[in-house]
Amino acid sequence: MALAICNIFLLFALGLVSGQIDYSIPEEQAPGTTVGNIAEDLKLNVLEFSARMFRLVCEGSKKYMEVNQKNGILFVNERIDREEICKQSFGCILIYQIILDDPFEMHQIAVEILDINDNSPIFPKEEVSLQMNELIATGARFPLESAYDPDVGTNTIIIYHVSSNEHFGLKMQTRTDGSKNALLVLEKSLDREQQSTYHLILTAIDGGKPQRSGTTQINIAVADVNDNAPVFDRDVYRVHVAENVAAGTLLTRINAVDLDEGVNAELTYSFTMYVPQNIRELFKLDQITGEIRVHGAFDYEETNVYELDVQAVDNGSAGMTGNTKVIVELLDTNDNVPTIEVTMVTGAVHEDAPVGTVTSMISVADLDSGEYGEVQCQVPEHLPFKLVKTSRTNYKLVTNGVLNREIVPIYNITISAWDGGSPPLSTNKTVFVSISDINDNIPRFTQSSYSAYVAENNTPGASIFTVTASDPDLNQNGEISYSILENHMQGFTASPYVTINSRSGIIYALHSFDYEERKHFQIKLQAQDAGSPPLSSAVIVNIIILDQNDNAPVIISPLTWNSTASVEIDPQLTFPEYVITKVIATDADSGQNSRLRYQILEASDPSLFTLDLLSGEIRATRSLRKEDVSSDRLLICVKDNGEPILSSTVTVTFSILSNVTEKTFKRTDNDRRSTQFSPVNHYLIIALGSSSFVFLVIITFLVVLKLKHGSERPAAVSVPTTNNYFNYSDVRQNDGYHYTVCLSPESSKSDFLFLKPCHDTLPFNDLDVPNTGALK
Repeated sequence: MALAICNIFLLFALGLVSGQIDYSIPEEQAPGTTVGNIAEDLKLNVLEFSARMFRLVCEGSKKYMEVNQKNGILFVNERIDREEICKQSFGCILIYQIILDDPFEMHQIAVEILDINDNSPIFPKEEVSLQMNELIATGARFPLESAYDPDVGTNTIIIYHVSSNEHFGLKMQTRTDGSKNALLVLEKSLDREQQSTYHLILTAIDGGKPQRSGTTQINIAVADVNDNAPVFDRDVYRVHVAENVAAGTLLTRINAVDLDEGVNAELTYSFTMYVPQNIRELFKLDQITGEIRVHGAFDYEETNVYELDVQAVDNGSAGMTGNTKVIVELLDTNDNVPTIEVTMVTGAVHEDAPVGTVTSMISVADLDSGEYGEVQCQVPEHLPFKLVKTSRTNYKLVTNGVLNREIVPIYNITISAWDGGSPPLSTNKTVFVSISDINDNIPRFTQSSYSAYVAENNTPGASIFTVTASDPDLNQNGEISYSILENHMQGFTASPYVTINSRSGIIYALHSFDYEERKHFQIKLQAQDAGSPPLSSAVIVNIIILDQNDNAPVIISPLTWNSTASVEIDPQLTFPEYVITKVIATDADSGQNSRLRYQILEASDPSLFTLDLLSGEIRATRSLRKEDVSSDRLLICVKDNGEPILSSTVTVTFSILSNVTEKTFKRTDNDRRSTQFSPVNHYLIIALGSSSFVFLVIITFLVVLKLKHGSERPAAVSVPTTNNYFNYSDVRQNDGYHYTVCLSPESSKSDFLFLKPCHDTLPFNDLDVPNTGALK
């Protein structure tokens, strides 16, 4: 069988190739020799060759042809020896596939390699010896060893000549393969006594231009006596047998007759020198019976016809020979499995590739003939791929559905091929198609929203929470960065409070949180990949501040000065369980941290008063008598329920007044006015007026400044907590008020200053308040 290199098909007629562009070129042309202009013949635009990824596809290690992509000319790339590529086949054609993308096109080109007369005929031996009986009849034929010329067509051997003589001539024979061989013919009877040997020169001449020739010498020895040659009953024996016939099978029996008698009529059968040794090994010829049996294994695809030259030689002293031919024709069987060859594979296919995108080029072949060589292919139906037939033996593998790299990143596509035999022979080949990633997935957080619980008084710069998002895309399409989006829904921006690590998603607090200032806030986070264009998603994180016991109770009633409060008691109104006063305290903390308990630490007379543990009410245990001490004192402790426990203390001083008369109670209005307008009251009025004036000036200045420059961001509004002050005593007091400027920790970032009243309570001992007794 001829060697197939670079997708070479040995075609015995150019008519077998259809739907293709045909070129022809003589062998042994210099590299660079122009074969044809592909661009003109296919009507292709040379300027599109590079953009459309022009490719000249062939098989094998040698690439005899190449295309100049600048002008579309097909030229010789390597030395072409027709005899090396195609041996002595009549037709020698190189088949190439031209492939272009966007849109996909494929064209077939056939280049016929024309033979030139570059080889001279060669005889196997320089000398050939023949022996002839002198009684041999004229017209006897003696087969001569043929010369070999690797050229074909008119360049092969067309004629033999023998040197001039009067006894011998030549007769030409044409074999089934078209080759010529010569028979030496006796034209005049021999007489050994006159001449016992002859030396002839046999010349083989080919039909090339110029003609080439080769010679060999024929040495003929003339023998005496045996003058009849064996004669076969048939000139040609024909046998038809399947290529898979078993060894030992009888093919035919040849038979020859010799008219001589005795030893001269005894025949021995053998193959002539024309039968090569490798063919002789396939057959076994019985020298006595003439039976020819199968001895080796046949292969129709290698050789489908064997021509055996057989001779019968008698046993005379000068053995005479008879010749015949045995032609063994093989019948093809389905003994070759189809082959699948992947001639082109794209590196990877984008997951958004449209249906019909070419991923691979497939070539199939079956060495059998007829229906046994017809091959069909398919891929599994459940895969998003299909095969499209482009020619009798070529397919392209294209996409046939939606691809998703995140579901299937690589496909192992099994291509099945089977022939038309019964039963059919099949083969499989796996093609790997990788799916390349595109940015088609947005980052997704693990939760739709997050809640982060942070204890107040946290350390600035410490991590308080971590968010995580995932993106199934690859490489930069799956690289996620985190950021904080501005969120003005709560009237403030979260960026001054927290920051986030763009890579890890760890949230850090920039400040120490105060539960009493802000109990919770929200931040809006974004996760964005690095694709092009980038995709992102957002999530809300609720930051919830947890209270800690960081505020001690504050006693707001009775009014205190330097942790001391004074309460006056009218002994006429006291009775058991009478509420003398109520200690009221507040705690800025919440929950358990704000639950308060009251406790008497020290009392001048523990028998006079009781203190309610929860309400803080101070009650009299009995009615007060004149004999009781005129003044008593209680040291009261207020504790919260936090951990650790925080507390505050206050000393309550009771002034127990003796019974007063009606005269004392009725004082003149002049005395009251003079007492009310003491020097202390004058100071209080002056301080209040000054504070009010300063406050008015500040507010006016801020309003003018705001109207002039405008505000870049909304002013934070701080509403001070209003404390209600209660006094359960019947004593009427003139409370003095003044104002101080109070600044919040973040006031440096605000345009406003906030003012709140401050209640400064002077000790009751310093106030001269007349008529404070209970009215009767």
